[in-house]
Amino acid sequence: MSRPRRDPRAERQSHDVGATGSRPRYDRSQPLPGRAGVPPIVAPARSGMTTQPQPAKPELRIVDEPAFLVFAVVEAPGGRLSRFDRQVLGAARLLADAGDGGAGVVAIASHSVEGLGEAGADRVLLFTAEAMPGTVAKALRQTVDALSPRHVLFAETGDSADLARRLAIALDEPLLANVEHLTSRQAVRAIRNGRAEIAATPPRLISLGEDRIKPYEAAPCEARALALDTAPHNDDPAILSVEFIPGDPASLALSETDFVVSAGNGVSDFAAFRDLATHLRATPGASRVVCDAGLMPRAAQVGASGTVLSADCYFALGISGAPQHLQGIAGCEHVIAVNTDLHAAMIERAGLAIVQDAQLVMPALLQLLRGGER
Repeated sequence: MSRPRRDPRAERQSHDVGATGSRPRYDRSQPLPGRAGVPPIVAPARSGMTTQPQPAKPELRIVDEPAFLVFAVVEAPGGRLSRFDRQVLGAARLLADAGDGGAGVVAIASHSVEGLGEAGADRVLLFTAEAMPGTVAKALRQTVDALSPRHVLFAETGDSADLARRLAIALDEPLLANVEHLTSRQAVRAIRNGRAEIAATPPRLISLGEDRIKPYEAAPCEARALALDTAPHNDDPAILSVEFIPGDPASLALSETDFVVSAGNGVSDFAAFRDLATHLRATPGASRVVCDAGLMPRAAQVGASGTVLSADCYFALGISGAPQHLQGIAGCEHVIAVNTDLHAAMIERAGLAIVQDAQLVMPALLQLLRGGER
């Protein structure tokens, strides 16, 4: 009778939460494969050996009456969870499962979001996206007063970090900001410019640094809509209406945009490239070779010697993928690559690859974006 063999490399990879700079980070507080509902990692069997049957697809995890609640505030731009959002939900799941597993995670967002159940949310509470930050903070405080969560977690970035501080002032409670390490018993953050750190029992209000917690990967949760009248209402008579006006992608800095389409040495028709970027509503970027040649401005250079991106999507046209360029897109969640070289580093990095000449792909995409007109 055969025994399943451990795969140490796969186990180590299961703890990987991403890289900070050039150093990988591992979250050892997460359960090992084979425990707490996490499927075991088994190395492939040798030829002639019998293999263990694959584990069945996990059933939906349902918490009918949570012992307590943990709030996770997510931004989810475009209705999709970012990598940072998944880490916040993973941290909330970690705190909720610290006891007997009967607690619930409530995802709080400003609009409908895909994949909240798979990311670990038992309940979902939506706020109005058009409300002012102060009004959202007031509504969130009313929700905290009504449901009394044990913890409220935020991402230490952008609007989430601002909302965390507004809520801390409204509740007159301390906020442990930019937490670098979190377990059910301890939260650690750096002080004195990283020369020292402080550790404390996780308080109610916590904001997390990026790439500090591993996302939730166990059985999908219910993500049931929470019926609670917490719609933010603007009570300032000076404010007549609130509207979100997106910025022009062509004028946004590469460090501030969510979608970048970038040209490399395989692009020669830059008029078509700029036209494609306009139709995709993406910010144009370029490799160092293109900027050195004067074909794109230096501000458009992507890479370790240019701009390091945190975009949701990076579309590389004719870029082979030099190490410095790959460092610049390490924080991008989705990468699409077009290159004639099947073995190019950018093709390997991409989640979706098109092995073709960029000069042929660009007009074909433009035709589709224009509705099939020639």
